[in-house]
Amino acid sequence: MTRIASVDIGTNSVRLLVADVDGSGREARLVPVERLMRITRLGQGVDAARRLHPDAIARTTDVLREYGDVIRRLGATRVRATATSAARDSANRDEFFDAAAHALGTRPELLSGEDEAALSFLGATAELEEAAPYLVVDVGGGSTEFVVGTEKPEGAISIDIGCVRITEQFLHSDPPAAEELSQAVSVVRDHLADVDREVPGAASARTLVGLAGTVTTMASVELGLAEYDRDAIHHFRLRRAAAEDVFRTLATEPADVRRHNPGLEPGRVDVIVGGALVVVSIMRHWGFDEMLVSEADILDGLVRSIA
Repeated sequence: MTRIASVDIGTNSVRLLVADVDGSGREARLVPVERLMRITRLGQGVDAARRLHPDAIARTTDVLREYGDVIRRLGATRVRATATSAARDSANRDEFFDAAAHALGTRPELLSGEDEAALSFLGATAELEEAAPYLVVDVGGGSTEFVVGTEKPEGAISIDIGCVRITEQFLHSDPPAAEELSQAVSVVRDHLADVDREVPGAASARTLVGLAGTVTTMASVELGLAEYDRDAIHHFRLRRAAAEDVFRTLATEPADVRRHNPGLEPGRVDVIVGGALVVVSIMRHWGFDEMLVSEADILDGLVRSIA
C-alpha cells in the first residue's frame, strides 16, 4: 500500500485526507488514516473585492501548517493540494499560494471548475452500487459543481453559486427576509437552467449524489446529531421533504437561535441558509425525491488520481 495525502482548499473550509491506497483509479481500495476539516472562510469578501483578505490568508495558512505537520507525522509519501473557487476568483492568489506552499510543504494547484467536478465525481461514485447514471452535486462556498456520468464524467459544469456567495450577495437580514430568499432562489433557478443547457443528461440522472459541508450539515441537522458521526452521514438518504423542512427551519430562525440546532457547526451558522437554499432548489428543479449524501468526495478523488 501507498500512503497518500490530499488537501482541498475551498472557499469556506480546508480539509485533509491521509489514506493508505492499494491499486489505482476507480478500482483502488482506500483505507482512511486521518480526515480533518477546519472552517477558515478563505473566500471572505472575495466576491466583492476579487482579492483574498489578509486575515483569511492567515487563518488558512495556519491550518495548512497544522496539516503539513500531520502529513509528515503520518509518513505520507505523495501529496496533492488543490484550491478552488475563492482562489479562482482572486487577483492575489499567487500571494496566497506562496504562503500556502511554505506552510504546507506542497504548492497548491488551481483547479478549474471542470477539473473539480471530475475529481468529485471520481471520489463520490467509485464505490457506489446505486442506479446510474449519477448526477453528482458538490455544493461549495463559492461555486457548485454538477457532473453526470456512470463510470466516468459524461458532462460537467461549475456555476458561481455556493453557501458563502449566496449569503454575501443576497441574505443580509437576520433571519433572511422573504424578498431576499425569493431573489436568491430566482438567481439559483437561472443558473440551474444553464446546467440544463450545458449538461442535458442532468435531467435523466437516476441517482442524485450530494457532496460537501452544506449537504452533510443538512443531513446532520435532520438526524439531530449531537456530534459529528461520519458513519451515520455517509450514504444517508436525505428526503426532499426533510431537506425542505431543514431549510424552512433554518431560514426562519435568527442566528442566535439557529446555532442551537444539533448537527450545525458554529462556523456554518451564518452561511447554512444560503447553502440549504441551493440544495432544495436543485431537488425542486429536477424533481428528485431524495439525495444520497456522500462523505467520499474530491479528497477521495484526489487520492485516487495520484494512486
